Amino acid sequence: MAGGPNPITELDALSRAELGDRFEALYGRPAPKGMSRPFLLRIVAYRIQEDAAGGPNRGLRQRLARLAKELHATGTISSTPTPHIKPGTRFLREWRGETHTVTVTEGGFQYREKTYRSLSVIAREITGTRWSGPAFFGLKARKQQTETSHAG
Repeated sequence: MAGGPNPITELDALSRAELGDRFEALYGRPAPKGMSRPFLLRIVAYRIQEDAAGGPNRGLRQRLARLAKELHATGTISSTPTPHIKPGTRFLREWRGETHTVTVTEGGFQYREKTYRSLSVIAREITGTRWSGPAFFGLKARKQQTETSHAG
């Protein structure tokens, strides 16, 4: 590592006002008034590191562009990205000794000859309680998986 001062460790000695000046220099606008010094320090440090690494990676830039487009079109951003699952994909889930099969269609998910817009609704139909459909069918990691699930 090259000698000389480390711009990140030097931030610790700066006052809230000095961090605000750094924020403005890095982001081109004043720091939000209610932002705490510790949080401001983290944001300034992150930007310094990001700039040193050449900016955000391509994947992050693409995701941010998609989110900006969604915000512009709808006025909101969905909280979780919807994974693209090809029509024809089947999910098998064993629940209390019975195997349940869900097929992805162009219009949603088919389960027992009925089309649903959400895996969560199907999971609720199967279990009788509220579940995250993606977690129930093994698309999302859960802390502890007690039932068998897999995509097929």
